[in-house]
Amino acid sequence: MSYPLPAPKHFLSSAPLGIRVVVRYRIDGGLTDALGELVGKSDGECTVRTRRSDVVIALPLVVAAKEVPPAPPRRTPRAAVS
Repeated sequence: MSYPLPAPKHFLSSAPLGIRVVVRYRIDGGLTDALGELVGKSDGECTVRTRRSDVVIALPLVVAAKEVPPAPPRRTPRAAVS
């Protein structure tokens, strides 16, 4: 039996800091996603630490959010063949 996901804003406001999340939110011209660690939250926004930077997202712009599994380990670079 599947259970409905909580509303995205409720999920983000009640989720513990440090979990890995994906957040879909509105931007000019469409939607975008932030994938990373939830590192901050307040009444009106949340902060997701992605590989590139911290992304501050206004909660009224969020259309979907959920917890995701940990990132797979990064591959080690292959040795050059000569």
